[in-house]
Amino acid sequence: MKRLDSAWRMALATQTPAGAKGHLSIVIFHRVLPTPDPLFPGDPDVQRFDDICAWLAAWYQVLPLDEAAARLARGSLPERALAITFDDGYADNHDLALPILQKYGLCSTFFIATGHLDGGCMWNDIIVEAVRHTRLPELELGGLRLSGVDRVALADVGQRREAIQKLLDACKYLAQPVRQAAAQAIAEHACVTPRSDLMMRSDQVRAMASMGMQIGAHTVTHPILSRLNDLEAENEIAQSKSDLQDLLGQPVTLFAYPNGKPRLDFGARDVALVAKLGFDAAVSTAYGAAKFANASRHQLPRFTPWDLGHWPFALRLARNLRQPIEVA
Repeated sequence: MKRLDSAWRMALATQTPAGAKGHLSIVIFHRVLPTPDPLFPGDPDVQRFDDICAWLAAWYQVLPLDEAAARLARGSLPERALAITFDDGYADNHDLALPILQKYGLCSTFFIATGHLDGGCMWNDIIVEAVRHTRLPELELGGLRLSGVDRVALADVGQRREAIQKLLDACKYLAQPVRQAAAQAIAEHACVTPRSDLMMRSDQVRAMASMGMQIGAHTVTHPILSRLNDLEAENEIAQSKSDLQDLLGQPVTLFAYPNGKPRLDFGARDVALVAKLGFDAAVSTAYGAAKFANASRHQLPRFTPWDLGHWPFALRLARNLRQPIEVA
């Protein structure tokens, strides 16, 4: 295996050389789970995340995101450059992901939606946990007037997985207050109380920063920025930066667009706001690897390689190097 890893590093060095011809791959995670979750088989558990970190440490030169973005802008990336990121601020990032990252000497940037710290619950998790924990065989939701969703069947894991996707799709692009109210109503129909322990506490965010991890802003309430007016969008971005700077006592210079699809979830206005508010770099969820020649430091692409196996995972990363980059 070591010989194969060495060969793969050489191949990557050819595809992603140092300097102005280099590429920056940025991988994105949200959660690391204690055990595999049948509702979300793509989310890594601790063993799978340990494997992923071992692969990334063996194949890449993993950089802190701020350093990677600065070196990309200067055309001075090392060969095989990669950065690791997490979105939203889940407590398992501190409890489960952090020790594994430390084990391999890796730095990650954690983008925090500040309004959900200290006992909050994101709208999508309210829906997920309602479907996960309800004892009802189905939910009648016609009174909520959600597009395309009047009733969802919950008889088995497959139906619950399908129900979650339908409900998330129906709610995602609603106005933020309407979306939150819809999620709460779904939980009430399911007779499930939303959890208060899914997201990090403030002291956990401070602990992560003190251990060398980077903390970035991710708005306050995780809205779709393109659905907000100018003042609302600026307040969401600026307040999350201010919240984290007050919490950490240090500048916060990195930002992640919620949901992150260019032109759908954020636009040129939001890119300009992020630059105006003093962020050095920002990341989207567009596929691709950033290159010196065409990099927009406030729209750096990211992606999630989801393959379970060693070499399929590697090939997915390699194919992403050739992906055209979409920008707002």
